[in-house]
Amino acid sequence: MSFPNESMPDSPQRKIGRGKIEIKRIENTTNRQVTFCKRRNGLLKKAYELSVLCDAEVALIVFSTRGRLYEYANNSVKASIERYKKACSDTSGAKSSSETNAQYYQQEAAKLRVQISNLQNHNRQMMGEALSNMNGKELRNLESKLEKGISRIRSKKNEMLFAEIEYMQKREIELHNSNQVLRAKISENDQRNNHNVNVLHGGTNFECRTRCLFNLFDAFAVEKGKDLEFLVFESWQCYDSVCVKKI
Repeated sequence: MSFPNESMPDSPQRKIGRGKIEIKRIENTTNRQVTFCKRRNGLLKKAYELSVLCDAEVALIVFSTRGRLYEYANNSVKASIERYKKACSDTSGAKSSSETNAQYYQQEAAKLRVQISNLQNHNRQMMGEALSNMNGKELRNLESKLEKGISRIRSKKNEMLFAEIEYMQKREIELHNSNQVLRAKISENDQRNNHNVNVLHGGTNFECRTRCLFNLFDAFAVEKGKDLEFLVFESWQCYDSVCVKKI
């Protein structure tokens, strides 16, 4: 017993199978609308399952060919859209800022390398090196710069020397004044010491003279038979009169 299906060849639609339907626009309006309804419901169901199973924030927006809106969101469509915009702006801003910074630093590094090269060449030229690539005008300009630099250096050196000489002169005057003050103090001390020595020597001579005078008076009194106290009194009167005359 044979079955009709066994002898019939497979058609192209049958050969593709259910899981391998060709993805292209459906020309039939009715079939397209039916497919849209089925696929829309399946998509909404998948979005719901994804949000529940994976605890993900899901927002789904679908517009039909007639402009009708179908949406699903486990939180809020507007909140999800704002979050999406913010995430996109942060990502693009970070990328743009990093790229801008990289370009800026590259440009600055190139400028610095050029400046360093120019300064090195200028220093070599100031030292009298690397002059082969310079023309006559550039050499004259370099010579003028060197002469001006030497003139400024000499002027600064002379200014420093004059300032040092002025300081040394002021210091000399201060030391001379200090020396004069010290000399005056030393002279005053010498005079005071000499006065004390004279007073000391004067007192010693006075005692010796008094002692000798008493001895003479004693001998004279014995010889002349006069009183010793009377002779001493007369002698002191003579001595006082002589001292008053000296003063």
